[in-house]
Amino acid sequence: MKFKDYYETLGVTRDASPDDVKRAYRKLARQYHPDVSKATDAEARFKEISEAGEVLRDPEKRAAYDALGTRRDQERAAGRAAGEDFQPPPGWDAGYEFSGRGDAADDGFGAQDHSDFFEALFGRAARAQGARRASARMPGQDHHAKVLVDLEDAFRGAQRSISLRMPALDEQGHGVLKERTLDVNIPKGIREGQHLRLVGQGGPGLGDGAPAGDLFLEIAFNPHRLYRVDGRDLYLDLPLAPWEAALGASVSAPTPEGEVELTIPPGSAAGRKLRLKGRGIPSNSAASPAGDLYVVLAIALPPADTAAAKQAYQAFAKACDFNPRAALQGGTP
Repeated sequence: MKFKDYYETLGVTRDASPDDVKRAYRKLARQYHPDVSKATDAEARFKEISEAGEVLRDPEKRAAYDALGTRRDQERAAGRAAGEDFQPPPGWDAGYEFSGRGDAADDGFGAQDHSDFFEALFGRAARAQGARRASARMPGQDHHAKVLVDLEDAFRGAQRSISLRMPALDEQGHGVLKERTLDVNIPKGIREGQHLRLVGQGGPGLGDGAPAGDLFLEIAFNPHRLYRVDGRDLYLDLPLAPWEAALGASVSAPTPEGEVELTIPPGSAAGRKLRLKGRGIPSNSAASPAGDLYVVLAIALPPADTAAAKQAYQAFAKACDFNPRAALQGGTP
């Protein structure tokens, strides 16, 4: 996926004021509108211009895009992102609070398809956007943010202080991030993709007595050094010595709620899964069972880094009539 330079698309500098961006956008949109332009690439150019305008004329999207662009420039300078291939870093949008205004898209030019780059960056926030209702007294807008919590919080529940950054423009039209911190209760049994609703923590209402909007927090887990998460199920890679896999053994295996003694059946092969029922993420609903923990067996080979170890491997090879590539030759390993 290629990084899109929306400033280059509109022909403006990165420090362009909102008025400069708006003028450049409207000029190019009129020039390349498919109903007006005779250029063969008018439709494609119009889509690119519309997408760039949607991002740079929206204070929230522009500030988030600028922050991502700065990070990309730093990575390229360090030699970690050469060329045009670009993938947003995992969790790049965590902690950003979006109001869902959608003001920039309401310009009379109509909606357009978005690129993969736009969807990767703003798909979640864009889908949360909704038009404001015309009313003298109107509830505040609902805000949306993605937050990262530890996997352990799903097992025990926790209260966490979460910092959110609200992209905005300052008086000079430059992108800034306004921060606020909230104390949030993480309920036991929360899973990735679930939303926590904080009543009254969204945008302020308009008019006397109009209630504030709500804040919806989408939950995601920080990467864990031991476990992979799939819904409520967890996966753990458990290394075994060759003799433990071949002869069977009783070994200790970690779980989020403490170690357990695990029986390894004789003749276990690498990749075999042992299921620990109910040892996954607990349920917060009587209608949904707790997840399971799947222990994925892996074979760890001792290093042949001493004379004794080399002799042991040589003796092992002589004692076992074993060809690991027999199946590739039509035989049985």
